[in-house]
Amino acid sequence: MSGNAFPPLSWLRAFEAAARHLSFTLAAQDLNLTQSAVSQHVRSLEDYLGRELFIRRTRALQLTEAGANYLPTVREAFEVLARGTRRFTGGDQSNALILQCNMAFSVFWLAPRLHRLYAAHPWLVLNIVTALWDPETRAREAAVEVRFGRPSDMSGIATRLTTDVCRPVCHPDYMGGAPDLAKARLFDCSGIMGNWESWVGHTGRRFGEERAVNLASTYVVAIQAALNGAGMAMGHDTLTHDLVQSGRLIEPFGDTAPLPEGYFLLLPAQHEQTPATRAFTDWLTGEIAACPYAFTG
Repeated sequence: MSGNAFPPLSWLRAFEAAARHLSFTLAAQDLNLTQSAVSQHVRSLEDYLGRELFIRRTRALQLTEAGANYLPTVREAFEVLARGTRRFTGGDQSNALILQCNMAFSVFWLAPRLHRLYAAHPWLVLNIVTALWDPETRAREAAVEVRFGRPSDMSGIATRLTTDVCRPVCHPDYMGGAPDLAKARLFDCSGIMGNWESWVGHTGRRFGEERAVNLASTYVVAIQAALNGAGMAMGHDTLTHDLVQSGRLIEPFGDTAPLPEGYFLLLPAQHEQTPATRAFTDWLTGEIAACPYAFTG
């Protein structure tokens, strides 16, 4: 080991990210580096320390005993640096966080519950960043992300929140409250596997030959169209359950189909968490757990 006894921060960041993901590839995405750069940083750190930190397998990493013993020290050091920097700059934002989630989740699930969040944590400042399509990696400034997608597309650090079914929804007065599937105007979100086609295939229903579906790049458009009586939208529980319970939408058919996608929670590393991130994620998971579509597996 060098007489300096303190390796470069870039090596330590690469090690912490690789240990958190148990993957050089995911660590590279997290750090906005190439996979080879992360691998080289970790190898340089191992050479510096004179011991192996990971057992390298074909598709995954495993911490060695030395790596597992060293990791808490590295994380504690980053936490000390983060706290000290916030104090030095006067920018201690322990009461604020940036959340990234898609537009539909923020409009139909989160916003109607914000009064409960602020009642429980009146000191919290929540800034919401929305995107029509969730990126593969979290926005650089976001501390917490709620991401919609298939389980196979999620990293090992993602925690599944929901298990939904999809079903048509419409305004209670649309087509007299008993819409004809063969004549109704249909709305949906593009790029989603739980769609009109999969619902028809699962339920055996038919909506006529070459029935056109009006598509938008966000569920907000499709569900708002249904709320305003323009037609039927293919919804799923996380977005439409509350609207049905309030009577603003109805489910004209009893048939449902599984939704291959779900909502997942992505958190910062332990050393990067703040009172705000911990308070928000505890509240979020508690709210989701009380919903009938909460993931229980």
